[in-house]
Amino acid sequence: MKRELEVISQTRVEQRVWLKKLATIFRAMDDGYAQAAEYYGFACRGCEDSCCRTRFYHHTFLEYLYIYKGFELLTREERQNAKARAAEYCRKIGETETADTRARVMCPLNVEGLCTIYKFRPMICRLHGISHELHRPGQGILYGPGCDRFDIQREGKNDYPFDRTPFYKALAGLEKEFRQTLGVNEKIKMAIAEIIITPFLSHRLCR
Repeated sequence: MKRELEVISQTRVEQRVWLKKLATIFRAMDDGYAQAAEYYGFACRGCEDSCCRTRFYHHTFLEYLYIYKGFELLTREERQNAKARAAEYCRKIGETETADTRARVMCPLNVEGLCTIYKFRPMICRLHGISHELHRPGQGILYGPGCDRFDIQREGKNDYPFDRTPFYKALAGLEKEFRQTLGVNEKIKMAIAEIIITPFLSHRLCR
């Protein structure tokens, strides 16, 4: 994957155009999530079992670029501290996780319970928490649960049809177009900690 990251960072393609399109998709996600949250009376705050301790993997180069754009907007000290936390995150994962146990370690971009790149957070961080559905061609509808705090706050309300399908399709379509433009074929699977300590793109992304 190193070659793919270097191709992306060195290309003359105007990244701001792609990230602007991604931001539009993310705004649609936020609007859809807000509508569902309002219906349920759900507020994602004050949770001791923070979802920021859940290790989510990110599978698009566009989200990689967006996360790193937010990261580059932090102060130098904030970036250095985040990288130190990311290294510690990876160390803890490597030392404590087994085949049967998935370690829960706080995201290195979470400081005092708040995301330091909140505006630039990836898709799963925007959609997590509320029960949802996913329409799969030829396979019916897949229903996903909400988090524990959501189950408490929903107060027995009937399900709201929060459909993630159009968001997944929009992001997948944009990522496909982006990859085809750059000639990138390899898959990506990285946690945020891995993204912010990856050296190949440092100082070359947000141009």
